Amino acid sequence: MASGAHTVAVIGAGKIGELMLSGLLRSGWPVERLLATARRPSRAEELTARYGVRVVDNLVAVDEAEVLAISVKPQDAATLLDEIGPKVPADKLVVSLCAGLPTSFFSRRLPDGTPVVRVMTNTPALVDEAMTAISAGAHATGEHLALAEEMFKPLGATLRVPESQQDAVTALSGSGPAYFYLLVEAMIDAGILLGLPRQVAHELIVQTAIGSAVMLRDSGEHPVKLREAVTSPAGTTISAIRELENHGVRAAMLAALEAARDRARELAAQAD
Repeated sequence: MASGAHTVAVIGAGKIGELMLSGLLRSGWPVERLLATARRPSRAEELTARYGVRVVDNLVAVDEAEVLAISVKPQDAATLLDEIGPKVPADKLVVSLCAGLPTSFFSRRLPDGTPVVRVMTNTPALVDEAMTAISAGAHATGEHLALAEEMFKPLGATLRVPESQQDAVTALSGSGPAYFYLLVEAMIDAGILLGLPRQVAHELIVQTAIGSAVMLRDSGEHPVKLREAVTSPAGTTISAIRELENHGVRAAMLAALEAARDRARELAAQAD
């Protein structure tokens, strides 16, 4: 499919919806093929001023767009679908960016046979380094998945996963940037404790994080092997790792991701 061949409406253009809009525009998607909706007039004005996109009401978006990208908060999705669901033709593609909500949530509120694709992306889309996982609903075809990939590839990497894995994806990569930011924040504080100026500690850790991530991506090595390459016998690194293990960092991470997955499931149950 040629880029920009479809008109895409971002319904509920909050943070994630705006990421999608800006990424599509950076990739060369024609602005006249993009629509957005927003609750507040001030937000609509902001989006038009920033991106030049036309902001319309929800029913106009449903009428004019071929792809409806729904990015409202999960707790607002049922109200939105009560409004637009009966108006959505069954041949339009619905792309859900609503964390935790299964495609069946949408299918029950849309005309029978409407294709739905579930997407979980993350905030590094701002720098075109997102990780986006894409899953097909019951009526979505390979062509629908390909169109969703076309829309999100400009934001970074894409991966097709079974929908049963999406709550785990939400916990791992959807929320994942926050875990890294927390770790970097803690390491900067440690640098200050050790006597470094904050800016020096910040620069040291941020570049170390970038370099480590690139090595993970490009070397093809398992993270254990990369870690072992830094860990000399009786050296400084193994002393630090011993303390991390003594404080249960690995166990804390496992528990944290389980909690994030469970919360994604709770959001779906509350929205229903």
